[in-house]
Amino acid sequence: MRFTPRENSFYDLFSEAASNICDAAKLLTEQIASLPADRPALADKIRDLEHASDDVAHRTLRQLNSTFVTPFDRADIYELTSKLDDVMDFIEAVSDLIVLYEVDELPGELAAIADVLLRAAVTTFDAMPRLRTMKNLEEYWIEANRLENEADKLHRRFVAKLFSGEYDALTVMKLKEIVEQLESAADAFEHVANTVETIAVKES
Repeated sequence: MRFTPRENSFYDLFSEAASNICDAAKLLTEQIASLPADRPALADKIRDLEHASDDVAHRTLRQLNSTFVTPFDRADIYELTSKLDDVMDFIEAVSDLIVLYEVDELPGELAAIADVLLRAAVTTFDAMPRLRTMKNLEEYWIEANRLENEADKLHRRFVAKLFSGEYDALTVMKLKEIVEQLESAADAFEHVANTVETIAVKES
């Protein structure tokens, strides 16, 4: 018998954070495909989701500070919360730059990387409930790593294209910063998966 029950609401909070990320990643794909006039409204929706994710992170940390017995290591709860928040921050940064830089026609390569992010978001969301049992998680971090490699490959090829002379210098600077934030988001998804792998190994 466990006389000090563990607080299990953390699992719901992780799933809520991952759900917000899925919604933001979907909106980002829509924003990249949209007309310039429609992009600010989509950016506002992504910003709202980023604020909602900040609230989830704050609630998670408050719960952590008030819980005596946690479902797994406190440091890992903090780390996973932070890594999920990082993903949302990078997605919101991409969305904001798209509006600020006013590039009329966004290259298809950006849409391709955003699609990888969306698949990573769905994979992450699907994995969060499995933290309760720590079962069937290996396929998640393997897939997260594969998706990060795919995004990295797309990123390298697009950067090479940027320096091919197809674009003027100012456009190169704008698109390079946007694609760097996309790549950072892909890296952040892998960092979430690495954190989940660490937790699973400790708890096995």
